[in-house]
Amino acid sequence: MRQTRNQIWGLLVFVFMLGCDDNNYTWKPLEVTVSAYNSVESQTENHPMLAAWGDTLVPGEPSIAVSQDLINQGLGYMTKVKIEGLPGIYVVKDKMHRKWKNSIDIYMGNDIDKAKLWGIQGKTIYYAVEKRN
Repeated sequence: MRQTRNQIWGLLVFVFMLGCDDNNYTWKPLEVTVSAYNSVESQTENHPMLAAWGDTLVPGEPSIAVSQDLINQGLGYMTKVKIEGLPGIYVVKDKMHRKWKNSIDIYMGNDIDKAKLWGIQGKTIYYAVEKRN
């Protein structure tokens, strides 16, 4: 039951964020290393569908994990992110292990082949900072 509620909540937040007006945000560029991950035990700790902030990850929902050094730079929980070369807006829902620096990890559900094909790439991302009135 809790997982279903989390999935519904995540979908509602995602739909809301898609409808948000870009004019309310400044999009700050940042060069990062971009990899991909899946909901499999070998790539996660104990609970493959559970993200670091307690969200249940939903395959197909555009979410990312960030290295912990980026959280202090403004890429905290639920920050919107555009990734160079990819359509749509991703949402920060997970944290990477402390050993990673200046990196993001795109969540690719259970599609291990897709994640392997992505590999590791250097990309520019743009993260949303809400404009102050």
